[in-house]
Amino acid sequence: MQLSDQLVLITGAGRGLGAALARAFVREGASVIVNFCSSRDAANALASELGSRALALQADVRDRQQVDAMIATAEAHFGRPLSTVVNNALVGFSFNGDGRAKADSIRWQDFNQQFEGSVQAALNTVQAALPSMRTQKFGRIINVGTNLFQNPVVPYHDYTAAKAALLALTRTMAGDLGPDGITVNMLSGGLLRTTDASAATPDAVFDYIAANTPLREVTTPEQFADSALFFASPWSRAVTGQNLVVDGGLVRD
Repeated sequence: MQLSDQLVLITGAGRGLGAALARAFVREGASVIVNFCSSRDAANALASELGSRALALQADVRDRQQVDAMIATAEAHFGRPLSTVVNNALVGFSFNGDGRAKADSIRWQDFNQQFEGSVQAALNTVQAALPSMRTQKFGRIINVGTNLFQNPVVPYHDYTAAKAALLALTRTMAGDLGPDGITVNMLSGGLLRTTDASAATPDAVFDYIAANTPLREVTTPEQFADSALFFASPWSRAVTGQNLVVDGGLVRD
């Protein structure tokens, strides 16, 4: 299915990487659900900027009923079934190495918060989208991960563990949903320059990352978003269960 024929749900799309993803998909002709939980003003401003192919809808993706209602509203509005889900929402996390919870102080509730935001939310959006995708015999699920799996330069214990679980879910779902014509993949970035979540990161850290990448630059949200277009497009029809690292070549294994 061409991008111009698709209805795409991007969770946490009101700002940061989510906003860059929304802009990229609309640029290629897709209709986009700009999902938000609390960033109402930013999401509405983005939808207004993007025009008739974007609709801002509030839903806490940790709540299945809210997800179901959001998808039903969007499908009625655009007159087409949902075809692609980008699980991007990040719940209550800041990339601040100095302020992170360390091994002797981190709490299970910190892990649970991230698991709910990554794994539970993805499970909700996928299950809610399945009826529409199965009807079309087509679906694209794109989960946003992290290169901290391979290169945990800063031990964000809770965040990395939750994203690792999401990678496992990506691969098991790929096997489960493949017969329905649905692909499930992950895009993993490093620190992006700059989002709300990475705003607390010192410039010296960004400079260090840039110096150690082949491209000698820190990946931007816009560059990362372009890679998502591949997984949603017809060009990726034989690609599923994969984790593509988009970080300028910092991690190469």
